[in-house]
Amino acid sequence: MQEVKPLTERQKLVLSFIATFLKEKGFSPSLKEIARFIETDNLSSAQYFVKELEEKGYLRKNANKSRGIAPIPIRSSIPLLGYIAAGKPIDPMENPEEISVPSSITIDTRYPHYALKVKGDSMIDMGILNGDIVIIKHQLTADNGDVVVAVTEHGATLKILKKSGSKVLLEPRNKNYQTIYPKQLEIRGKFVGLIRGE
Repeated sequence: MQEVKPLTERQKLVLSFIATFLKEKGFSPSLKEIARFIETDNLSSAQYFVKELEEKGYLRKNANKSRGIAPIPIRSSIPLLGYIAAGKPIDPMENPEEISVPSSITIDTRYPHYALKVKGDSMIDMGILNGDIVIIKHQLTADNGDVVVAVTEHGATLKILKKSGSKVLLEPRNKNYQTIYPKQLEIRGKFVGLIRGE
């Protein structure tokens, strides 16, 4: 695994902007567009961020090419803790092993991350399939609409958290499954990425 130096919060935001821009548009942002993102007219500030990200091993720069910056695919190791149901809730199987995932998924280093293998198809309409590995950011709270690892009185499941007044419910993304109305609920993390199952 490639070793890289930690980033400041501002550097993480700039790196995320560059990666998202490249993914959406098919080419890298210009220094002017990076400067606009960091809310400055000073191109040297944008150059500073690019230089720092390059020196820390997160960006590669092609000096001979216009818009020649691109994130370097870096990987992190996180624990694969077992299985999570995308169907009826089941108890998670604790069987930790390390897996390698792109660091762009685990860029928020304030929280530990872990992975779970999906069993079931209740989230299929969101593109989460049986056998996929989901990357989870460990946190104990979540916002309305987040895809979460939820532990109910029936076990752990992967669903969309919905809040309606004082009621909290867990929605599937497959019309063949019903919404869960848990009597007990603990949030164990938020879905942040996916590795397609083989």
